[in-house]
Amino acid sequence: YLKISKLALAFAIIHSKPPGKTSKEHAEYLAKTVSEQNFGWKWKVEVLEAEVLRLHQELLLNRISPRFYLENRKQDTSAETLLGQESVNPASYSSQLEDSGCDVCNDSAFDSLGIASDFHQSEHNINTSKHWLERVLPLNFCHTSKEQSLTAPVHFLQRLLEIRKLSEGGILQADFSELENDSFTICNSVSQLLDGLTVFYNSPKFPSPSFLNEGVCVLISLITDTKLSNHVLKKCFKKMEEFKKNLIQIILRNRSINRFQALNSVSQMLGLLGRNNILRNSLILLLLSEVRWFAEQLLQAHQAQSMYDITQYENMFLLCMILEQLLQNETEHSNISSSDYGEEEKIKFLKNLDEIILHLSDEFPLFSLYLWRVSVLLNSGQMQ
Repeated sequence: YLKISKLALAFAIIHSKPPGKTSKEHAEYLAKTVSEQNFGWKWKVEVLEAEVLRLHQELLLNRISPRFYLENRKQDTSAETLLGQESVNPASYSSQLEDSGCDVCNDSAFDSLGIASDFHQSEHNINTSKHWLERVLPLNFCHTSKEQSLTAPVHFLQRLLEIRKLSEGGILQADFSELENDSFTICNSVSQLLDGLTVFYNSPKFPSPSFLNEGVCVLISLITDTKLSNHVLKKCFKKMEEFKKNLIQIILRNRSINRFQALNSVSQMLGLLGRNNILRNSLILLLLSEVRWFAEQLLQAHQAQSMYDITQYENMFLLCMILEQLLQNETEHSNISSSDYGEEEKIKFLKNLDEIILHLSDEFPLFSLYLWRVSVLLNSGQMQ
């Protein structure tokens, strides 16, 4: 039946071809037309899905804090007017964003809009709430398609952080238990943010776009906030794990000549993720596994006098530095037992490590030194 159908389609194409075109050219034209129609439908579906997510975000904000939602809806007109003025003179807006930096402080996401100082000066002044809310960007603030993958979830998650700050100061009443009942909105928003960050880390631009810095600040604020981090990690832990694995692979696979500036920003992102206890433990396990695997591969190549991947060897030092930093911070600031890292992975890493260091120390002294320093931190008295 399939062969007959294909044959019938071929005859139909041949009979319907216009004069002056070959059957092959006509078939290619029809295939292109169909693919363009499919692309158009896919684009329409993506637009509708984005709109559905935006409506879910607004609904969730309304459930958490109706007053916050209503105040922002009232101020959308004034905010759009302000944005229209900024579009005439975009330099002032971009300079504000660039000033935000990448501080892991919870206030960093708000400093870029000039909000944090006003909030701290009048934390208990109820009139500050209206003035503060007037300066918040509307959720439907439009961007180009590439920026939208990052800015759309950033604005929603910024709203959550803003409600958190206001509720903590007694300015707003908020019910964050609503986050437990809406896994769709949280998961999709965080997933969009992580996917957007991954896209920009895969093909970095210098200097970094300001909205990339905003995305990093929002993500770090989310996972370090005592009230929101549990909700976010509970629903998005697998996505966060995938994000960490992607960042590690970006470091290992980057082969561009001028890659170290880009890789440095990725390694800083991993270090910031390690500020969270839950993410730190799993990140240490991932790094231990990667470093152990490479050390074993390097030993085999050295003993067989065969070639090894020198680019990956250079990139591996970034992972070693991140791993050492995480272990050092853990040793200095907590008494969490080593079982939290996964006893099995620790045993695998330390197994035959002295022999590996002994064989590699002459040819690869710096890498051997890093292996030794990591082993010392794993075996330190505070980690046992």
